[in-house]
Parts: sequence; C-alpha cells; structure tokens
Amino acid sequence: MHISKIYRRKIIPAEYILLKDDIIVDQNEETLITKWRTLNPKIAFSHGSSCYFLKEGFKVSKFYRPDNSLLYWYCDIAEYIYSPEENALVMTDLLADVVVFPDGSVKVVDLDELAQALEQNLITTKQMTFCLNSLHHLLSFIYHNEFDSLQRHLNKLNL
Repeated sequence: MHISKIYRRKIIPAEYILLKDDIIVDQNEETLITKWRTLNPKIAFSHGSSCYFLKEGFKVSKFYRPDNSLLYWYCDIAEYIYSPEENALVMTDLLADVVVFPDGSVKVVDLDELAQALEQNLITTKQMTFCLNSLHHLLSFIYHNEFDSLQRHLNKLNL
C-alpha cells in the first residue's frame, strides 16, 4: 500500500475534501504521518502534524500555535478506507474526539454530534460500534499512562 493522497470526509457538517496541501512524511502498514497547515486560518493554531493509526481507528495530531508552541494533542476517531486505484486514503471522521492538553488533562468532545449522526441515520450502527470501540481503545492508552507510545511516532520525527 502506497498512499499519495488523503481525503477527509466529515459527517457533520457534510464535507469531502482532498487534503492537497498535507505533506506525507512517513508511512507503513500501520501508520501514516503528515504535517500540515490549517485549511482556514485560526487564531489559536496555525499548523501541526498527524499520525493516522490505520488499524486502531484514530488519528493523533499535534496542534501548534503560530509561535510553534504546542497548543494540545487532538485525537480524532476515524474510519479509514484505502483506494488502490488512486493510491488514496479516505478518512471518515466519526465525530468523537479527545483533546489532551500539555498539562495532561483530557477532554472528550463532540459525543453530542455522534448521537445526532446516529439519530439522523448519517452513520451506521456498525460505524457507531467501531467509533465507540476505537474511542475506548484510545482512552485506555491515555488512562493507563501509555499515550506517550502514540506520541512517539510524531516526536521521533520532530514534528
């Protein structure tokens, strides 16, 4: 598998875009690592890097302020589909997210959107189950003080 393009599919709001400016830094069967600038300018952050954990169903990203200081780690629960015809990865954002702050505090967000998506049949029961299992798996890393094993993929590349 060789990925040369990444598409992001959002459920709420509905969106399907090519992440044309993301730079793929490294990839293997288990992870894909990118660095990027925000698509729309933000005051709080301007750029970052991401590690897509292709088998676990989540993406761990470092969000940086314009002065290059770490704002936080942002973790998306995601479903990945590889398109061999395009050498592309389609990442569907399954809405549940986890924010890990530099002080170690953790915030789980957007579960209301996840419930709304299920209620409006925007996601399947299979996707909901996958999302909750992936969220549990990610939180297990965090709550068992093993989040650094996920962070190291970006940290070892100084991203």
